[in-house]
Amino acid sequence: MNASENVADRIAAGRAVYARNLGVPEDEAESMLAARAGAQYAREAFVAAGGPGWSGTELTDRDRSVAVIAALVGQHVVDARLITYLNAARAAGVTEEGLAELMVLLTAYLGQPAASVAMAAVLSTTPRLGAVTTD
Repeated sequence: MNASENVADRIAAGRAVYARNLGVPEDEAESMLAARAGAQYAREAFVAAGGPGWSGTELTDRDRSVAVIAALVGQHVVDARLITYLNAARAAGVTEEGLAELMVLLTAYLGQPAASVAMAAVLSTTPRLGAVTTD
């Protein structure tokens, strides 16, 4: 395999990772990321995601999602980027209680301001299955 084939393979693998994390088809993932950050950034993000970080064998998607959530919360990121990985973590089996526990743990290491805002994002995106209504 030559270098250009390796890059093409990584782009394809990275596109698949983004599609899975965003919960959209691969062609939509590419257009979404390009719209958010530009085509050049999207290409480089796909190359990175197609490498060992997201495509290696020693971490699960659950592990990866928790790591990304911790990194984003540490940088006070609570927008669509955090929500993407909260949803990816849920899809990988992290429960709402698990996300709450993660925010409590992050409070000890990052401080209350970062983790409390992130916890608000967790709560605002919690799926409301069988929500009770009062009539």
